[in-house]
Amino acid sequence: MRPVLHRSPGHDPQSATPPRPRAGRTRRLLRAALTGVALIAIALLVREQWPRLVQLDERAVTEGAAFAAQHPELLHALILWQWAFLAIHLLVPVAAICLAYWWRTGNTTRTWWAISTILTAWGLSNLLKEIVRRARPVLDQPVEIAAGYSFPSGHAANTAAMTTALVVLVWPSLRSRVLRAAAVAGAAALTVATAVDRVMLGVHYPSDVVAGILFGVGFVLASYLAYKHWPTPRPEPGKES
Repeated sequence: MRPVLHRSPGHDPQSATPPRPRAGRTRRLLRAALTGVALIAIALLVREQWPRLVQLDERAVTEGAAFAAQHPELLHALILWQWAFLAIHLLVPVAAICLAYWWRTGNTTRTWWAISTILTAWGLSNLLKEIVRRARPVLDQPVEIAAGYSFPSGHAANTAAMTTALVVLVWPSLRSRVLRAAAVAGAAALTVATAVDRVMLGVHYPSDVVAGILFGVGFVLASYLAYKHWPTPRPEPGKES
């Protein structure tokens, strides 16, 4: 049976520590802002076809796809990874983890924050593609073909958003530094592997996957910052909390 936790409205049962000073909040806001600035800067460079960025992107895609083509087993693994980390395929296991967290802790608001943030990030990443409208790489001998626009990488953005949201979701339950370090390392490894997969398959430029990671991580952290500091109504005098 799911344990019942008694708590006052708007109180996170796992957030027993006192609120951090305003300076800490300011630093987090600045980090979120810098992530957004970096994403916008990359988008502008892509739109303006900055020569150095174009050269770097095209060289990386060409060499990565050529290497994959020379190693059939690697190419097969890359295609399987591409399928497994498609957003629609990740939603079920990610939702299952969120529900398992809710069943274990009873923290409904935190669980819904994670799910809604992941779904919103998915939608916004698709919207960004339509805004930038960057064509996908064109190779003489492609090893894989993908439809739609290239910037930002949807695979990278959604993997970054989902793994970051899951780490933030379970963070208060991870009581040791080892577990927290393992969670962050695991999320980073999955995200980087997905980014490399997209470039080596020749369906995204490096700037696409970097932008996707910046968007996914930055959006989740900004969303969590808003969630943590969302004002909650105080109980009226004379009423039980």
